[in-house]
Amino acid sequence: MNMRKIYRELARKHGVSVKEVRQEMQAALTEAYTNPLNNNEITRAYQNRVPRKGEIPTPEEAVRYLAGKIKENRA
Repeated sequence: MNMRKIYRELARKHGVSVKEVRQEMQAALTEAYTNPLNNNEITRAYQNRVPRKGEIPTPEEAVRYLAGKIKENRA
């Protein structure tokens, strides 16, 4: 399933716009990567596993990484 379909399905399911789905996902990622409570070695180690171009992953980068991990665990 491509990201566009994922966004549309989530938007439909929750009665919001696709734009809002993406914004909320990005807000959650930003909070996770900038919250001082998450600034410990273990959390940072897990966060650093997510391939990304910037300091904070985009929703697309995060979903791509997580989908790959799920696939690995199913094999």
